[in-house]
Amino acid sequence: MQNYNNDNTARRYKAHVSMLGTTQVHLRNPYIIAWWSAACPGFGHLLLSKYIRGYLLFIWEVIVNVQTNLNLAMIYSFQGKIDMAKEVLDTRWLLIYIPVYLFAIWDSYRTTIDLNKVYILAERENHRYNSFVLSPLEINYLDKRSPVLAFIWSLFMPGLGQLYIHRILTAAFVVIWAVIFFYQSHALEAVTFLFLGEIQNATTVLNPEWLLFFPSLYGFATYDSYSATVENNKLYDKEQRTYLKAQYQDPEFKILKGQKVK
Repeated sequence: MQNYNNDNTARRYKAHVSMLGTTQVHLRNPYIIAWWSAACPGFGHLLLSKYIRGYLLFIWEVIVNVQTNLNLAMIYSFQGKIDMAKEVLDTRWLLIYIPVYLFAIWDSYRTTIDLNKVYILAERENHRYNSFVLSPLEINYLDKRSPVLAFIWSLFMPGLGQLYIHRILTAAFVVIWAVIFFYQSHALEAVTFLFLGEIQNATTVLNPEWLLFFPSLYGFATYDSYSATVENNKLYDKEQRTYLKAQYQDPEFKILKGQKVK
C-alpha cells in the first residue's frame, strides 16, 4: 500500500486518519469555542478533539446541574417565579458548579489559541499525513462529503451527522446522551400525545429539567457535524493536491507570476 503512515518523523502533523475518525488541527475562532463551552461545558473541548477532557466536563455538567436543580431554577426564572427559583437551588452544589464552569470556558479559549499556533507551524512544515486506514473493525479514508447532509442527519437524531463523516467517538457520545435525555425528559411520550391531540397530557408528562439539555445538545451536534465536514473537505483537497503534484507535475514546472502566457 502506497498510503503514507504517520510514523512520528514530523515535528507536527496537520491531521491523522484513524479507525475512530479523522483528527486534524485547523484555524478556529477562540470566541466561538469559548461560547460553546459556555453553552455546555465540554462542548468546546469536543470541537477541538480533546475528547477525554470534553467527556469529563460534560458528565460533570450533567451530574452537578441535576443535583443543583439549575435547569429547574432557570425555568422558574423564565416564568418570572424568582422566589421558587431561589428555593429549588441547592447552593452546596452551586458553589462547586461555578469555578469548573468558568474553567471550561477559559481552558477551551486558551487551548484554541495554542492549537491555532500549532496549525500555523504544521502548515509551514507541510509534512505528509495519512489519508486511508484499513483495520479488522473499520475503514476510514479522506473523502468529500456534503455539509448540508451532515446537518440534516444531525437534526433527525444528534450523532448521526458525526457517523456520516466518521467521527465515531463524538457520535457514540452524543447518541448515548441523546437517548438518556429523551428517556429522562419523556420527550418522545410528549410527541406521541401531541400526535394524538392530547396537549394537556403532552405538557404534563414532560420533565422540563432534562428537556432543557436538548437545545445545547442539538445545537452542538449540528454545528460540529457541519463544520467538521467542511474542514474534512478542505483536508481532502489539500491531500489530493499534494499527491497529484508529486506524482504528475513536472519537477521543472514553474508558475511565472505577473507574466502573461502567450
